[in-house]
Amino acid sequence: MSLYKGGLTVEIFGESHSERIGARVANMPETEVDFCKLKEFTDRRKASDGVFSTTRKEKDEPVFEGIVDGKIDGEYSFVIKNENVRSGDYNELYAKPRPSHADYAWFLKDGALDFRGGGRFSGRLTAPLCVVGGICKQYLEKKGVYVEAYVASVGTVCGKSYKDGEISRDELLRARDDGFPSLDKKEEMKAEIASAKMELDSVGGTVECVVYGLEGGYGDNLFGGIEGKIASLCYAVPAVKGVEFGYGFGLAEMRGSEANDPLRFVDGKVKITGNKAGGINGGISNGAPVTLRVAFRPTPSIGKIQSTVDLVENKNAEIQIKGRHDSCIVPRAVPCIESAVAIALTEIIGERI
Repeated sequence: MSLYKGGLTVEIFGESHSERIGARVANMPETEVDFCKLKEFTDRRKASDGVFSTTRKEKDEPVFEGIVDGKIDGEYSFVIKNENVRSGDYNELYAKPRPSHADYAWFLKDGALDFRGGGRFSGRLTAPLCVVGGICKQYLEKKGVYVEAYVASVGTVCGKSYKDGEISRDELLRARDDGFPSLDKKEEMKAEIASAKMELDSVGGTVECVVYGLEGGYGDNLFGGIEGKIASLCYAVPAVKGVEFGYGFGLAEMRGSEANDPLRFVDGKVKITGNKAGGINGGISNGAPVTLRVAFRPTPSIGKIQSTVDLVENKNAEIQIKGRHDSCIVPRAVPCIESAVAIALTEIIGERI
């Protein structure tokens, strides 16, 4: 069980190979759920026939409690059955932690030796995260706030970024039509993934996210900052190793005169020209689109022979992982990042209503 406890409380439970997974949510602002729209969203996270995807296919049909006639008023919960489980794929890995997975850290914390499917540390737990996030997206959209993400890079192949200029929401919606949600260089990215897969390896990349329609004045300083709340939820997505807002680390290489976003009056309203800050100053939204970039490491589950240890025999060992794994998790992680951002913003906006 993993618990996010803020103004909005989200508890996610289950494991990759348990009978079921799910979530309990409390303090959810009153909203109405379009279940067809929710399915369209969560289906974007599911395994596909693409070169990047695992062959593990799950229905991922949540069974809800606490939602009456599509309406949520405070609390709800749901479960999702795990139906396509092959625990036997992990028999040879008993007590042998997979390099750079959570296995060894899990052993240090709980004494675990059975690492089937990654347990509670598996990317499988992003299925309930996306159900919660999909509902939060619907809540935000009713308030004119839209959270959209896309693949910005795979390995060394870099596609279009918000740093290259303003990106419209319509452009992002069109980009996901073929199931690979990048704005350009789709074929080059797919080739990078195919090359890693052929070599029994994996590849990482980045996801960028743009929030449209968020008014200025949300958030606060220090512990109440928007960046901190969004980043903490992004790090709940397995394999995330970095989060930056706006130009992020690039700002460290600039002079203030280059990094600053000037303010001007346009038609009687204040407009921020440029958006290197990513729509946030002092932890508070400034009215410009919120932009962020999230880095994903390559999945550690690869087919190459790797060095590890046997925690029962207390000796060095070698393993070759044979389970079903993504060669690149980045395309399927796009709705996961949208979910993380949407949950954070639902809490921030809901607290002010």
